[in-house]
Amino acid sequence: MGALSHLRVLDLSRVLAGPWASQLLADLGAEVIKVERPGLGDDTRGWGPPWISDPQWGEVAQSAYFAGANRNKKSVAVDIATQEGQRLVTALAAQCDVLIENFKVGGLQAYGLDYATLKRSHPGLVYCSITGFGQDGPYAGRPGYDFLVQGMGGLMSITGRGDGEPGAGPLKVGVALTDILTGLYATAGIQAALAHRDRTGEGQHIDVALLDVQVAALANQAMNFLASGHEPARLGNAHPNIVPYQDFATLDGHVIVTVGNDAQFRRFCDAIGLPGLADDARYATNTARLASRASLIPQIQSQMTQHSSAHWLRTLEALAVPCGPINGLGDVFADPQVLHRGMRVPMPDARTGCAELVGNPLHLSATPVEYRNAPPVLGAHTEPVLRDMLGLTPQALAELRRSGAIAVGA
Repeated sequence: MGALSHLRVLDLSRVLAGPWASQLLADLGAEVIKVERPGLGDDTRGWGPPWISDPQWGEVAQSAYFAGANRNKKSVAVDIATQEGQRLVTALAAQCDVLIENFKVGGLQAYGLDYATLKRSHPGLVYCSITGFGQDGPYAGRPGYDFLVQGMGGLMSITGRGDGEPGAGPLKVGVALTDILTGLYATAGIQAALAHRDRTGEGQHIDVALLDVQVAALANQAMNFLASGHEPARLGNAHPNIVPYQDFATLDGHVIVTVGNDAQFRRFCDAIGLPGLADDARYATNTARLASRASLIPQIQSQMTQHSSAHWLRTLEALAVPCGPINGLGDVFADPQVLHRGMRVPMPDARTGCAELVGNPLHLSATPVEYRNAPPVLGAHTEPVLRDMLGLTPQALAELRRSGAIAVGA
């Protein structure tokens, strides 16, 4: 039994931030009921190729994007634009501990599914709203997207090659990192609210915004600015506070070197055949190296191009100098450490065969993560959930199907 197997979550969210949060809760044992639009479902179901299943087999194609954030969930296709659908979702919420949604601010009020309405009959409900800019403030009504918020929240201003370098300019991170971080913050907030409910019996509304999360996640870069008043520069792969802490070109590729202290720097200098650098007052300490970055890095780079990446990885690892390769995803998912840690997970499914998913990085000794079910086909659990949770009869379900309030998975 997972650590959260006593919890039931109603997931009204779509795309990534909300589904990421609910998938994490599901991996930890919670029962997650994903409410989707009949006939359409989560937007990301159509965000392919690549697809997990092949339409020529007569199966419903499922995008890899959707599969990455929706395992261990039950899909219930209900049209909340209908009165019958609103009543069904309200009844489901009454039997859930947590509700997650990412509609625009006030968007669920028209359906009677907003927090103020639901808490009147279910005061213990933990209700998590995820939006681009929050429930209040001058931008509250705006739609928010990961790429947009990476720019507005400062991440792109510190990502990319520096001015004057080839390829200079701000860049987004290569994955929807703001969405992912927002999902993780939402999960932490949900857990905190549940702990409060355990003591008081009271639920609460959690307001999580992508922009807030992105600003918070600037971490040391934000603190550098607040402490100094200076805008951080784009440094490519270099670190704003530590030198040398970046990639270096080798004879046949690139190697990352992450020197974290002066002792490591001395060993690094020995390894690359420049032991005198560690005794040079311009480079002996990290503070000095920061000030002398422009003269130090070319000397290191000149040495690194003399040998292959494999040579440097062997040499530096032997001297306990932190280093590593820049792997493509083929290398990542063939890496023995990645495989040993269970980050490549087969998920058998009766409809689509056996798809491989990315594993959950949490390792709990007593209540390990569970991989119970593959990402669901749209509406696959509509009738079982409504029958078991709400006690609907076959006749009532048939009438709801005829009216279009619900749909059943193919």
